[in-house]
Amino acid sequence: MSSCKKDFLDRKPLGELTYDTFFQTEDQAVQATNAVYNQFRSWECVALGYIGITDIISDDADKGSTLNDQPLLADIDNFNFDAANTFFSQVWTGYYRAITRANLAIKRIPDVPDMDDNLRKRLVGECKFMRAYSYFLLVQWFGDIPVITEPLSADEYYNRVRQPVAEVYGQIERDLLDAIDALPKKSQYAASDKGRITKGAAQGILAKLYMLKKQYGQASQLCLDVINSNEYSLLPKYADNFLPVGENGAESMFEINAAALQPDAGGVIGPGATPYNMVQGVRGNPNLGWGFNRPSDNLVTSYENGDPRREATVIYVGEILPDGATQVQDNPDIVNERFNQKAWVPSHPGLQDNGPGNIRVLRYSDILLLAAEALNEDNKPGDALIYLNQVRKRARGTNNFILPDITITDQAQLRERIYKERRSELAMEQHRWFDLLRWGRVADVMQAVGKNFVPNKHELLPIPQTEIDLTDGSIQQNPNY
Repeated sequence: MSSCKKDFLDRKPLGELTYDTFFQTEDQAVQATNAVYNQFRSWECVALGYIGITDIISDDADKGSTLNDQPLLADIDNFNFDAANTFFSQVWTGYYRAITRANLAIKRIPDVPDMDDNLRKRLVGECKFMRAYSYFLLVQWFGDIPVITEPLSADEYYNRVRQPVAEVYGQIERDLLDAIDALPKKSQYAASDKGRITKGAAQGILAKLYMLKKQYGQASQLCLDVINSNEYSLLPKYADNFLPVGENGAESMFEINAAALQPDAGGVIGPGATPYNMVQGVRGNPNLGWGFNRPSDNLVTSYENGDPRREATVIYVGEILPDGATQVQDNPDIVNERFNQKAWVPSHPGLQDNGPGNIRVLRYSDILLLAAEALNEDNKPGDALIYLNQVRKRARGTNNFILPDITITDQAQLRERIYKERRSELAMEQHRWFDLLRWGRVADVMQAVGKNFVPNKHELLPIPQTEIDLTDGSIQQNPNY
């Protein structure tokens, strides 16, 4: 879906919804659902805090930008943070706000009068997916968390306590199973609804949940359901995934959509923008980025010789941006300049904050690699190789001298190759930290790159101090903070 045709995002977002003034018409039900989508592209959900606790915290990236810019991000990079770091409260608030909006829509849409039943079912399914996805992120970051599935007053929220991880997983699973039942396939959406959440997206996130739970048979079956649906395929060129031409393309399973719409009179930010690319893009004019989330030395040296994915991921001073015309300019205030090329900022109306560029959350190649991993763990290495090598074949393109097919079938050795392939394929797309946690390798990897990681502490982030204070301690802190 091109940036100029993101029809379902073109409506201005709602404010917080109320029982009294909304949910009287079918159009209002659609707008309420769109309000949840809108939260996903907010500053709270996809800007510095989100980048900090997905990429910068990992071995894939360093803080970036200039030395003294955003010291709280440097604290995350080096594991010198505590519960007062405002980036944790930013993300916590952002995703619980998405949950709040989803809860209200899920509660009220079933009672909207004179509404098409298929649309009603679909919108509730979309909101259940978005609630599940929010909890899926929060539980991996913070562990035990409050599970809220009904609209609550502020007083009711601040009386809630944390539920065990297993209960959070259970809620995520229920929501995703409902979403799978309710949502259309990607090909079944009208052109004006391109980019909305699909059955395949729900299957993909549920497969990731089953991988977390080490339920490899269930995970592999969901991945195979996606693969055999023929709804998705790998783009011929890896780099096209991160260009406008790749938005909601054949490889896309879930994107947070953005559009650089013309700002209102007197404004600089249009109603469809997201800061995600801006905070990571090449710093300064003419690219309009801030330069955070610098690809690390460790990532750059981790690729196999000649792997084209490194060039598609990392861009240096003097190179040309994907627009084919803009050269990356030197900034003497930045040490060892390089940037995340996947998050470049295309030209757009308004100022730099008015950033277009969809956020690629789930790609088909991720599902192929999850299938390979699950099948290998389920003692089916021959089947695993099929999907692993599909990803490598696309990456090498027409150059048969690089990235040869993997042929090993020893489970432990194949596991290492799959892990390495996930890093090369998905670098700087906010997967690495979650993968390291899932594999039980985060402590060893963080300490190996010189970070101040403390085992049995830093596997979880601290609950934001603001939440502990506002709940008078009914929400308790994670261990060792």
